[in-house]
Amino acid sequence: MSGICIRRAEISDIPVLRDIYNHYVVNTHITFDLMPRTLEDHAAWFAQFRTSGRYQCLVAEEAGRAIGWASSSRFKDRAAYDTSVETTVYLVPDATGRGIGRRLYDALFAALVREDVHRAYGGIALPNSASIRLHETMGFRRVAAYREVGRKFGRFWNVDVYERAMG
Repeated sequence: MSGICIRRAEISDIPVLRDIYNHYVVNTHITFDLMPRTLEDHAAWFAQFRTSGRYQCLVAEEAGRAIGWASSSRFKDRAAYDTSVETTVYLVPDATGRGIGRRLYDALFAALVREDVHRAYGGIALPNSASIRLHETMGFRRVAAYREVGRKFGRFWNVDVYERAMG
């Protein structure tokens, strides 16, 4: 895994980040988006990220190819929530199970420790044992359970919320 580089996402990454995300939109219940994102949609999403601050996006690259990303974004839109972020990781299917998600989260949390972030949250659509393992390994603990909160592929899905103390 020494050939993996973790770096800040750049505008030029938008198409591949979108493609990675859209794989999960079309093929899984992992995200509750129902339609694939367009380049314009993903560019608007990408505009929230900075090189510092609470909202960041990092890319895992192998042999010059982006194979995954992790991000921290706004948790809720009310001002009192500002010191909390929602985090997420997405990988190309052939990169899963290799510790890349952990490396991305390690780098993201190292960047966030310098910022005014008190808590990180991750929502996991169930079942998803790999994501649960990753989040628990990264110090998250389950704090909430939403039952049948999202409907996709003709059925309802549960979501567990995981929380990690920061700083």
